[in-house]
Amino acid sequence: MALITRVSRLFRADLHAVLDRIEEPDLLLRQALREMETSFASDEQQLKLLKHEVVQLQNRDRGFEQTLEEMDGELDICFSSQQDDLARALIRRKLETRRHQKLIEEKLTTTRQGCSTLQQKLDEQRIQLENMRQKVELLSDDPTLSGSEESWQPHEFSIRDDEVEIAFLKEKQRRSHS
Repeated sequence: MALITRVSRLFRADLHAVLDRIEEPDLLLRQALREMETSFASDEQQLKLLKHEVVQLQNRDRGFEQTLEEMDGELDICFSSQQDDLARALIRRKLETRRHQKLIEEKLTTTRQGCSTLQQKLDEQRIQLENMRQKVELLSDDPTLSGSEESWQPHEFSIRDDEVEIAFLKEKQRRSHS
């Protein structure tokens, strides 16, 4: 029984090694990198949209503040002119404006929290993406890991005339001292 177990383990190990070679790990890693980059870009776009929404909400909040200040001035005029009916209508509009402003402030708080959460997620993804890029670079630099056998080809070197002259003088000087 022990012999059969050992043989089956060897067979499974060889089969796994063959499957790993067939799957071409460098291609799988590159595909995973592309998917991570796509996800990262999508999240970055979402963060830009959230930041833009924060700016718009802040502008609306400031607009409500200005409107409330104007209403206060108008209320002063209504009370000084003893226009109670007009003051009541203005107070109604002021209360509605305050409710809208409160909703905007709540939305602003929620959006800022979303920005913060997404920024943390992007920071984590950036680290993971950089690690994945380094793995891909290592895999592509090592021909034994990538599975592609590159034939060795001699490099052509261009030797300039001045390099030849300097080497010639060094050789001549070395030989003259000996």
